[in-house]
Amino acid sequence: CKDFSLCYWNPYWMLPSDVCGMNCFWEAAFRYSLKIQPVEKMHLAVVACGERLEETMTMLKSAIIFSMKPLQFHIFAEDQLHHSFKDRLDSWSFLQTFNYTLYPITFPSENAAEWKKLFKPCASQRLFLPLILKEVDSLLYVDTDILFLRPVDDIWSLLKKFNSTQIAAMAPEHEEPRIGWYNRFARHPYYGKTGVNSGVMLMNMTRMRRKYFKNDMTTVRLQWGDILMPLLKKYKLNITWGDQDLLNIVFFHNPESLFVFPCQWNYRPDHCIYGSNCQEAEEEGIFILHGNRGVYHDDKQPAFRAVYEALRNCSFEDDNIRSLLKPLELELQKTVHTYCGKIYKIFIKQLAKSVRDRYATSPKEK
Repeated sequence: CKDFSLCYWNPYWMLPSDVCGMNCFWEAAFRYSLKIQPVEKMHLAVVACGERLEETMTMLKSAIIFSMKPLQFHIFAEDQLHHSFKDRLDSWSFLQTFNYTLYPITFPSENAAEWKKLFKPCASQRLFLPLILKEVDSLLYVDTDILFLRPVDDIWSLLKKFNSTQIAAMAPEHEEPRIGWYNRFARHPYYGKTGVNSGVMLMNMTRMRRKYFKNDMTTVRLQWGDILMPLLKKYKLNITWGDQDLLNIVFFHNPESLFVFPCQWNYRPDHCIYGSNCQEAEEEGIFILHGNRGVYHDDKQPAFRAVYEALRNCSFEDDNIRSLLKPLELELQKTVHTYCGKIYKIFIKQLAKSVRDRYATSPKEK
């Protein structure tokens, strides 16, 4: 028998005499496999400097535990953290559900020092992700103090809800204007009524790279790589929250380019510290927890810390994840003396659903 390819053009029942039928069946399976589309990867970026290794690893673990599609991590970190990240992530390689790339912290050389000291060390790195990750179409950027309480797939799917002008998505900085920061104290333009928070930012970076942005520095529209430094020079004495303030200025002038998602996708202490003010989280639970103000590491907001420690201490074994909820609920019940603790059930409502959907069925039952 000839061993390959002649039967591409012949149905099985019309094979030439010197072609084996066995090869044709194999080739049919081979041709079918070629038609299967590769599974889309979800790209997740984080910037870690200083003492943020453990917090970042817990965030990455929460992303892995619940997500369905494979993840590609883009980790920007100070050089001294690279070895630790590599050791920890390589120890998770048995999962085969993610890949990662480590990058150094890099800023435009002519203004590197100025960018690095803006707000927190290295935080403004996120502004340059569309210019550094040129081959990446879409990206979810998160701060290190983020915890996913439902699959990354779900926020990733919001990309499909963008209209033709939208290039990025963020949540409002505040739901209640009376305690809002931007509307009371900002000395620069900001998006909407209360500004937006950039701790969870979903980006169509292809659109970001192509767009020409309206601005208040020139009548000429500027592309992403050209607008950042002029913005910093104009507003550096007026901004408090660094790169987040610059993003607010950009989207103030280009509001049609922003998709705003609800507060449950970026739930912070501000949503409960003075009483509950995120209605969507009350109804459906918290989707993404954002422990800003260092609340995972002090006793000011014990409900946030309880969720963080539960996920930090959780291993990847199915039984371990399934048994996560009851001890966590008992810990949360100890926090009812705080405003956030009074509504502790919203901290586990979505988490319980995620565990149930992903891990409720044992392998033998599947």
